[in-house]
Amino acid sequence: MQQTALEQVPPLQSPSKARFTSPFDVATPEGAEGWEELYPYYALLSPERLEMEDEKLWFFDGMHSPAPLYPFDTIMTENWWVAASQMSNKVWPIPLARGIDHRIINGYLYISPNAVTDPDEVAKRAEHFNARAGHYYENWDTIYEEWVTKARDCIERLKAIEFKPLPELVPEEQVFSHRGLYSSHDLLTAYNTLIQNMLEMGSYHFEMLNLGYGAYLTFREFCQEAFPGISDQTITHMVSGIDILLFRPDDEVRGLAELAVELGLDEVVLINEVPEAMLDAIKAAPNGDKWLAAYEEARDPWFWFSTGVGYTHEDPVWMNDPRLPFSALRGYIKALKSGEDIRRPLDEILEKRTRVTAEYRELLPTDADREAFDGLVELARKVYPFVEDHNFYVEHWHHSLFWEKVRELGDVFVAHNFFDDREDVFYLHRHEIYDALYDVLIGWAVGTPPRGEVYWRPLIARRKQIRDTLCRWSPPPALGVPPESITEPLTIMLWGITPETIDEWLGVDATADGELRGVAASPGKVTGRARVITDFAQLYDIEDDEILVCRITAPSWAPVFQRVAAAVSDVGGMMAHTAIISREYGLPAVVGTGFATTSITTGDLIEVDGNEGIVRVLDKETQQ
Repeated sequence: MQQTALEQVPPLQSPSKARFTSPFDVATPEGAEGWEELYPYYALLSPERLEMEDEKLWFFDGMHSPAPLYPFDTIMTENWWVAASQMSNKVWPIPLARGIDHRIINGYLYISPNAVTDPDEVAKRAEHFNARAGHYYENWDTIYEEWVTKARDCIERLKAIEFKPLPELVPEEQVFSHRGLYSSHDLLTAYNTLIQNMLEMGSYHFEMLNLGYGAYLTFREFCQEAFPGISDQTITHMVSGIDILLFRPDDEVRGLAELAVELGLDEVVLINEVPEAMLDAIKAAPNGDKWLAAYEEARDPWFWFSTGVGYTHEDPVWMNDPRLPFSALRGYIKALKSGEDIRRPLDEILEKRTRVTAEYRELLPTDADREAFDGLVELARKVYPFVEDHNFYVEHWHHSLFWEKVRELGDVFVAHNFFDDREDVFYLHRHEIYDALYDVLIGWAVGTPPRGEVYWRPLIARRKQIRDTLCRWSPPPALGVPPESITEPLTIMLWGITPETIDEWLGVDATADGELRGVAASPGKVTGRARVITDFAQLYDIEDDEILVCRITAPSWAPVFQRVAAAVSDVGGMMAHTAIISREYGLPAVVGTGFATTSITTGDLIEVDGNEGIVRVLDKETQQ
């Protein structure tokens, strides 16, 4: 098997000698003193490691954690800190890259890739990598089927976990069954099982992901060598147009729109903007039962779709907050009544994929080159869907259910007078939860009021105030020293961190008007008014033909892409969700700008050049 790009791609060299602000020089916002207490010691910068930590590049992971982390929500970042890194460093291992380190700074997640630079070690790692990766590539379809089975089983076991307040007396059936284990044991076991289930799915998350990026990187490198000057956009055209699972929820909404028109329920939907009122009106209407049956069938699992990336409990989920899909439903019905085609432009994308692939294949000089090209593009198309499809099983279906289970646990603490609100559970780290649960067990077992009844409320109040203050701080895109080279594949493909990105950030004044540069993620050039989205609730303010400007999009925002003219994001690379979804919807996009949401205001007239990766602010006089 040909070497993969993860083995042979040369390091991306950074010519810049400048550096960003030292992470140790970042000031704590006034009123947020003591923020470090919200997080475990191992996630913080430390004076004992100053020399090492100060000389690394740390970039803000606004893709997964755009806001200050809740203490409990750090389970998500800590999970992939180990899971993703062990795949790159210990399981495959990638010859030129180790894991990705994490630090929390003023509540925000900063990450730093570790490189392998010793040639002997690179060669040794390559030998292991080729054997292991080759096995997965050669058996991809079978292993993927096994992966889906594992993921679904993990989800089913998560559904079965229950949290209930401790009873006044242990139930008689527990006594007379002679089991010897009682409600206290079951509660603690349920919590341990919940955490283990989360970490298990986290491991599945990355089992095949790096290899998905690896196959694409291999194809990308072949194209760059065979066709000097070829753009990343042209390469992505050759693997686009695949029916990935993340489009299924939006497709279900389209189907419900078509059914509503077919059953004569379109006007009922259009005049009821509140989801509850809409459902009540449909229930009372002729043929409403048929539509509601289809709706219920579509909801599980497709409405377990987070409006974020699934890494924080705050992101609403379609299942519990259907405003976004119902808004899209009305939009699709209006389009259908106007005679429009509401399908994704898949045929056009597939036609372009076929044409571009054939054109470049014909440029190759030998049969051997064409054979290599055919094999690489076939592999890239085969593994590419996993890069996106795993997100539905992991970040959306599983993680959305996980957050609901944690809320059920919060109800237990409320019932035992530790918290005032179930949401307070998220202000404790998962290790603290174990201690608090044991405190509950002690008080229940001995009949003495547990300390938790007076201990947690003031601490939670303090943590809420600190986090609210941190929310008003704007994290810089990067800190520390740019590396001599960048070799970690996720860093390049997902976050879009390259020497060019770093040099652009070093030279940008985030407060200045004018021009921003990023990754040319989807072709086309559009001029329009900006709609800056920093909170999910702002999505409902979007007007037709505006340009979406955000830190990062989520897959569940797909219905929004029917309305906007282009997309711009602070973070992301060619394989970020914003880039992929823009290409599949045929919208111009520039990602990885670093400063878009802080330098552009809603109402600004901007030009998005998705061909060159440039965003220009043309007029700020109309900002709102």
